[in-house]
Amino acid sequence: MDISILVSVLAPCLSGLLGAVNAAATGFGEGVGADLVEHAKRLWAKLRPRVEAKPAALEAAQDVAQRPDDDRARGALELQLEKILADDPELTREIESLLRDAVAAGVVAAGERSVAVGGNVSGVIITGDNAAIRE
Repeated sequence: MDISILVSVLAPCLSGLLGAVNAAATGFGEGVGADLVEHAKRLWAKLRPRVEAKPAALEAAQDVAQRPDDDRARGALELQLEKILADDPELTREIESLLRDAVAAGVVAAGERSVAVGGNVSGVIITGDNAAIRE
């Protein structure tokens, strides 16, 4: 399993997931697709007890919640999740299944030059080098 994809699903939602008690009041999920939020909730429900039981993992999750686009914060969370999953093969299988569902639903771009769209797109998306559009 590619842990970076797992973090890509969780990162935009972690601030709401960590503060789920007040999530409705704070507009949890605004700015990201509803499908992404639902997949992140399912993943977090499985991971949360293990993350909260490990102070380093909880701190890494809190850092990503504060700075979801920070590669250093994401890397720290990836490492902590990797450790948690290495200790629990059953949890790993459950997370892999949920993550496959998220990727299949298109809520996260997985793989080199992938594009995920959380709304409507018109026009052309180019991910190749030296690509040109001719009319």
